[in-house]
Amino acid sequence: MTVTSSKAKAMGAFLKSRRERLSPGAAGVEITNGQRRTPGLRREEVAVLAGVSITYYTWLEQGRDLTPSKDVIDSIAAALRLSPEEKGHLYQLWNPHAAETPLLAAAAVDPQMQRIIEQLSFPSHITNERTEVLAWNKAAEEMFFDFGSIPVKERYFIRLLFEDSEMRRQILNIEEFSRYSVGVFRTYYDQHRDDPWFEETVKHLTQNSSEFERIWNQYEIQLKKVKRISLQSSAVQQTVHYDIQSLVNLTDRPDINICIYTPVIDSSTTDC
Repeated sequence: MTVTSSKAKAMGAFLKSRRERLSPGAAGVEITNGQRRTPGLRREEVAVLAGVSITYYTWLEQGRDLTPSKDVIDSIAAALRLSPEEKGHLYQLWNPHAAETPLLAAAAVDPQMQRIIEQLSFPSHITNERTEVLAWNKAAEEMFFDFGSIPVKERYFIRLLFEDSEMRRQILNIEEFSRYSVGVFRTYYDQHRDDPWFEETVKHLTQNSSEFERIWNQYEIQLKKVKRISLQSSAVQQTVHYDIQSLVNLTDRPDINICIYTPVIDSSTTDC
């Protein structure tokens, strides 16, 4: 089985972005000539470090449908000094056994999942990989954001984060949280390049938010993990700190995430 065209294209763009940001010194490449016009490493240097032909590596960056082995992918990841998260993302784009399926249209949330978050005293909401906010509890509405006040067609967390001034005002560590959120969104974007919604959303945000465009062009990759958020909550008239726990694969919809905001007891440990 070959890598699907959309994934091959995404993998090529990802490899290129990592090559261009890796300095020769960090990669252990000795520079023998003068000024370099290529940012980061050259393709031939990555090929040598990875032990593959220059032509083969070039084809990978060009997004051609090839069937690289896991050993080749591992060698390229090592040559590019990928972080564990970046390497995991590369595996997702390469995996020949993971058929790319379009995201299902938004549907009513499983009533059981709705009941779970309604019983929580902590702010909680349910989203999918498009960041569409499908459900939320009273605590989320009171302590964070009134999602019900937004039309359904605009109820996407990634859009609200950059377009809603009230949400941006409440998040005190907005730069850090925005970078993390865009990094997670980039992994979804790369994995669903056949879904026009992602392309349209990125185009919309880059045209309407210079902040999103700046972060997007940095091509950061983030996997879902516990993330700190600091809020200036109008409900309690003080700053509150939460760790966002993301629970996945609890239903037959693996693209669904349940996000639970657990209070940080010792606020001195905040990283904002």
